[in-house]
Amino acid sequence: MKRRFIQCDVFTDEPTRGNGLAVVVDGDGLSDEQMQSFATWTNLAETTFLQTPSDPAADYKVRIFTPKREMLFAGHPTLGSCTSWLHFGGKPKGKKTVVQECGVGLVPIHMQGDRLAFEAPPTKISEMPHEMKAAVIAAMGLDRDVVVDTAVLDNGPVWQAFRLKSAQDVLAVDSATIRWPEFLGVGLIGPHDVSGETEGKLDIGLLAPHASGGVFDYEVRMLAPSSGMSEDPITGSLNAALAKWMLATGDLPDEMIVSQGVCLGRKGKVHVSRSGEDTILIGGQTLILIEGSVEL
Repeated sequence: MKRRFIQCDVFTDEPTRGNGLAVVVDGDGLSDEQMQSFATWTNLAETTFLQTPSDPAADYKVRIFTPKREMLFAGHPTLGSCTSWLHFGGKPKGKKTVVQECGVGLVPIHMQGDRLAFEAPPTKISEMPHEMKAAVIAAMGLDRDVVVDTAVLDNGPVWQAFRLKSAQDVLAVDSATIRWPEFLGVGLIGPHDVSGETEGKLDIGLLAPHASGGVFDYEVRMLAPSSGMSEDPITGSLNAALAKWMLATGDLPDEMIVSQGVCLGRKGKVHVSRSGEDTILIGGQTLILIEGSVEL
């Protein structure tokens, strides 16, 4: 059966320099096996399937798959899926807000001119166990003096988060030092799991400030041992979790622009802003590169 299909580039204003996403717009009726098989075939970081929502408050439902597993929530698939839904004539119930249903519940997405921004979902912030921190620092060959703070962050995905001193420290890390599944052998999986689901749920996030006066305020990297990649180009869910962490520690500005993907030759631009006391918006542009149909 032919189904409408889009391939888009998220968190960039320059084609092919963001994070690619495949979107099957007519996702109703597909089995879990069919969706996982197609996501494995596309071999993109994520592939999404739009479906009729089960919650009457939602405008659409999305299922999100990596080449290996389904995810409860992910950032660039949220913006790319919403863009695709709107492109094919989706009409939101709210004037300037689309409501997405996904594995973590309802996620509001705000229309902000030429970009969309999702509300960062709730994030559980836990202290990182000493042995976990030591293992990751050793694996990446980091000087302990450049590590400012650490935490385990859970917003659907679970992140081993490290704040480093400078953007240069973040960019200097060799992603090849983090391997999956070999990396899991250093004792990170098991008693330190915070979500109740262990395998493939402890990716590494790095964050550090740029020098003042430039285009970007922070540099972020996501080393992805659970996905089969060495690194994810641009990661909305990680940026959301990091922003929630910064809010909790009192370090989040009202607005900031984050760079991600430099080491992969990408030009990711993530807009982070506060709306009210606790709401954080994670925004960026989405460019549609391919539109057509796919036989599934």
